[in-house]
Amino acid sequence: MPHGPNPSTTAAPSNPAPPPPRYDGTSPFPPEGPAPARDGGERLYVTVTAAIVVLPFLVLGLAGWLLWGSLIHPADIVLALVLYTITGLGVTVGFHRGLTHGGYRAVRPVRIALAAAGSMSFQGDVIGWVATHRRHHAFTDRPGDPHSPYRYGTHLRGQLRGLAHAHVGWLFRNDRTSAERYAPDLLADRDIRAVARAFPALCVLTLAVPFGAGWLIGGTWAHALTALLWAGLIRIALLHHVTWSVNSLCHMIGERPFRTRHHDRATNLWPLALLSFGESWHNLHHADPTSARHGVDRGQLDPSAAVIRLLERLGWVHDVRWPTPMRVDARRA
Repeated sequence: MPHGPNPSTTAAPSNPAPPPPRYDGTSPFPPEGPAPARDGGERLYVTVTAAIVVLPFLVLGLAGWLLWGSLIHPADIVLALVLYTITGLGVTVGFHRGLTHGGYRAVRPVRIALAAAGSMSFQGDVIGWVATHRRHHAFTDRPGDPHSPYRYGTHLRGQLRGLAHAHVGWLFRNDRTSAERYAPDLLADRDIRAVARAFPALCVLTLAVPFGAGWLIGGTWAHALTALLWAGLIRIALLHHVTWSVNSLCHMIGERPFRTRHHDRATNLWPLALLSFGESWHNLHHADPTSARHGVDRGQLDPSAAVIRLLERLGWVHDVRWPTPMRVDARRA
């Protein structure tokens, strides 16, 4: 019968590799990982954070006011709002709460439509997006998290560097997340694989739609180009920064009324609630990832949950994991 090596004749390794050091929650990561806890210069880093996130939006508003009627038209704003809502909900309702966390089950046409809408946000193909986000939850704010703001430690310089990393720097790292490991269910789904393959075409479509609509509404190249600028490029950039702010700001600034796992610093940040369609109620999400609603307390607007509720009433989604008072209370800090 087969047997293993004879213990008496198998030499023990002379220099066994030491186990990896245990993450202490404050140190910079080893080559692949994150780190939490903050030191004194909180006011400075909050100011820098506000400048990074708020100033571009203020400049954008000023440009819109100055250029109204010349390089921006009312139709551009309407198109931008409509496409921002469609693609943003594709990310939050489709990519995130549905495909990543299984907060509900959708009928096939809705599942495909939401995946396609999310792909038109220019945030990557659906399978790669889901795999990366599942990895983030597996290693939140500790080594292995692809975009933790604590990657470089908890001293002031490390926090500022980590904020930039969590917001956009991680996108430029060659740190591929294995879809085979983190999203095998989507790799096995023929419809989702087709949407993932169509990602380049959907990126073209998300720019072609405002360009074509601008042409049809205004009848000139100028109208088509301003629609492409505002309802295409700027709309995509705004949604990018809102999504990235959930990665960065919602792990550094805000309230933590719910208990999360060790080292997980996810927060609730109310100023981003509407722009993120409820995703910035991030602390509850990390306390209860499969919940279809993230804003569970009084006054916490959650447009994504409202859309899921509507789809449920239409019979287009089912098995929705709505939070119960008992479940919510059990997670309070």
